Amino acid sequence: MEGATSSAGSSKKATIYVGGFAPEVNEQQLLDAFVTFGDILEISIPTEANEPSKHRGYAFLTFANPADAQDAIDNYDLNELPGYQGRGKFLKCNIAQPNKYAGEGVWESEEWLKKHARPEDNEGADGTGQTAPAGDEQEE
Repeated sequence: MEGATSSAGSSKKATIYVGGFAPEVNEQQLLDAFVTFGDILEISIPTEANEPSKHRGYAFLTFANPADAQDAIDNYDLNELPGYQGRGKFLKCNIAQPNKYAGEGVWESEEWLKKHARPEDNEGADGTGQTAPAGDEQEE
């Protein structure tokens, strides 16, 4: 079955990263530029945490068809966005990589814990599992 893809795999492959556009670019301008390659299901433009009206200069566009996403990459990677030519702002376009920590705190991941966690010392000096507060050591 040539050309058949699973729906789970195709949605990941249909999302592209577009970075390096000017601060004044908005969602409608991205839609106008990229819709020529196929139907766009979603556009996500992350904003600055301390300034929600200001975007970070990159976006994620999800195409209905992975081939359309690849066409957009082939045409816009290292090119300028229409209407912004001559400003030296060249787009970087590629297939978006899934965020492996999406939806969870980074400290909840086993990979992060293995790398950064320190072993807990639950065994006290007296073998009871309790430790005496500093300065409360008993003299014999």
